[in-house]
Amino acid sequence: MRRHVFLQVVDAISNHDEYFRMRLDATRRRGLSPLQKCTSALCMLAYGTLADFVDKYIRIGETTVVECLQRFVKGICEIFRGEYLRRPNNEDIQRLLWMGEARGFPGMLGSIDCMHWEWKNCPVAWKGQFCRGDHANPTIILEVVASQDLWIWHAFFGTAGSNNDITMLNASNVFNEVLLGTAPTVQYTVNRTQYNMGYYLADDKYPDFAIFVKTISMPQGEKGNYLPDDKNQRERM
Repeated sequence: MRRHVFLQVVDAISNHDEYFRMRLDATRRRGLSPLQKCTSALCMLAYGTLADFVDKYIRIGETTVVECLQRFVKGICEIFRGEYLRRPNNEDIQRLLWMGEARGFPGMLGSIDCMHWEWKNCPVAWKGQFCRGDHANPTIILEVVASQDLWIWHAFFGTAGSNNDITMLNASNVFNEVLLGTAPTVQYTVNRTQYNMGYYLADDKYPDFAIFVKTISMPQGEKGNYLPDDKNQRERM
């Protein structure tokens, strides 16, 4: 996180919740600063560290760190929900379309993909449904739609790691508006053909729907040229 963004978050959370402001105790000694409290919360969120680990260099007790984390997450949701934690409106869509067209992708609304988040303390009884062959440890899947400037306007988290991108897509609500016919109209022209529905960049794991545009592989060696026939055919398309 860049310095000016971090300081903006610290200032916003301090004005929203007086818990993050520096206070004096009964002996008139200064307490923890807003920087210390916000740093401890962000360390746990970013790196998944334990509460007592932060005490080594920030000098905050374990119970205080846990309380900082809870208040920090609640405050961030209350402060920035209206600006960031929402689906794009018409103005946002026009900005996303402009960004995509400037990069050679007219009609693109963002990139969609899934990642596996390791669950270290997964209960033993649940490991069967949260494990998959290509991951050694239990995981939880996060599905995200992000723009080029890293604005994540859709996040679906919590599905067991034994699932894949297709089952995640069936479970999430990312395309509910499209299915209900209430999605904003997106119009663009490619090769003198007009389209009325935006699309998302995706990898080859996603189905061949009109709303997905996949990458086209360019093999750089002999190994890349020897692919299964069905995959070679899709790439030539």
